Amino acid sequence: MLIPPAHWESQREQHVDLLGMPKSPREFLEPLLANLVAGSAAVCDALDRGKVEISADGMLRLPAIDALPEKSEPVRTRETVYKLIGNVQFPDLLMQVDAATNFSDALLGHRAQTADELVGLYGALLAHGTDIDAKGVASMIPGLEPSQISVAMRALEGSGRLRRANERVAQFQRQIPIAAFWGDGDKASADMMSLDASRHLWNARVDPRRRTYAAGLYTHVRDRWGIVYDQPIVLNERQAGVAIEGVETNNRGEDLLRLSLVAVDTHGYTNPAMAIAKLLGFDLCPRLRDLAERKLHLPRVFRVPEGLEAVTVRSVSLSAIERGWDELLRLAASIRSGRVSATLALQRFGSAAQGDPLHRAAEHLGRLLRTVFLCDYIAIEDFRREIHTLLNRGESVHQLQRAVYSGKVAPERGRRRDEMLAISGSHALLTNIVLAWNTSRMHEVVERLKREGTRIEDEWLRRIGPAHFSHINFRGTMKFNVERYADTLVQRRPDTRNAASSR
Repeated sequence: MLIPPAHWESQREQHVDLLGMPKSPREFLEPLLANLVAGSAAVCDALDRGKVEISADGMLRLPAIDALPEKSEPVRTRETVYKLIGNVQFPDLLMQVDAATNFSDALLGHRAQTADELVGLYGALLAHGTDIDAKGVASMIPGLEPSQISVAMRALEGSGRLRRANERVAQFQRQIPIAAFWGDGDKASADMMSLDASRHLWNARVDPRRRTYAAGLYTHVRDRWGIVYDQPIVLNERQAGVAIEGVETNNRGEDLLRLSLVAVDTHGYTNPAMAIAKLLGFDLCPRLRDLAERKLHLPRVFRVPEGLEAVTVRSVSLSAIERGWDELLRLAASIRSGRVSATLALQRFGSAAQGDPLHRAAEHLGRLLRTVFLCDYIAIEDFRREIHTLLNRGESVHQLQRAVYSGKVAPERGRRRDEMLAISGSHALLTNIVLAWNTSRMHEVVERLKREGTRIEDEWLRRIGPAHFSHINFRGTMKFNVERYADTLVQRRPDTRNAASSR
């Protein structure tokens, strides 16, 4: 699955340059060890100032992050903004975003030829991306037959269509001026939400929290709120591979803003995953649930600052990293070139890989990187708050996703992998459409209020997000006013009678 050894030997320099990594392990480790010295000193300083403590069992204890001061202005501003936005029907919202992004072009592969074709596409999107089946959608949209929706649903399973449509909508949402208050766009969170499903579904497993069978949908949410990657996954498996795969897929796009950091929970990281992520050019930042994980793993030759001996473990071998450096670069280059996915590569770094020199190098490099991250996480409260904020935004988007897909995956749905991918992609697209529409309307309302002399501070806008959905009617009879947007969304055919008269 990796780059063949002969090919690697002859083109090693080109692949390493593409990764942007140094050819020598020493060049990579020296600045990393310097960061470790500075980070451990910062932890000692935090310990002296009482910002962190070491318990009797030798564990780092972090106090809860102080909540931001409660201010009534951001709350009132949010209520005012959404009150002025008003209620909206889901069909109107879909068509307005489509007129701004032409995501229907990406889904069809061409401009819609007729209004019926366009409405059928919307019906298929709803049938894939919500808990309503083709017959249910047809009963909600007058004049639409279930057979039309079924044909369009199969078309949406085509390779790459939903991904391209999602990119269009996410890029449109990210470029709306108000989104700049929420982040720079180069950070994201990655997490899974579960959908109740039949026990006969191939990727359904028992959700340990709810004790019901469910399928997982894994999404990457940018700090500006848009979903940049989605993929169906199996519950109860480590999610580190798909977390890396989503960032790498996004960063391969030439016209997409690269992600430099992705925040994950405990399930979204392993030590080898942190190493591979770093070699691919971004940081994997986990919010660790178990305090036992908050140990500082250091090289054997590292001088431990006074006061940190109880929370340090000398378990990092620099020589193991140096011996496996070339193979680490070969693995990262194989992922970058598309020969193997990060998800598949990380599956091979399970317990069965222990003892392999490549796994050993990745494990020890990951321990070192995790220690550098923990030093920043412990000593810098603003950095810790940023990680939590990213993950909380992802949870807010999950609430919106559950409003879009409020039911259960039908027993006959998702049995083919292409269909499960279509369910995930359509669901992400519908969620992105809501986020984009809310962001656009928020910007218009805020600009209007400012012109009228209403005081709105930037800090208030940073605390108001677009994952709001109580003003959207997702159900009921749906009427698509195609004629209003026909010039933008439907391919107009020339009038033959006018053409004949002109001749």
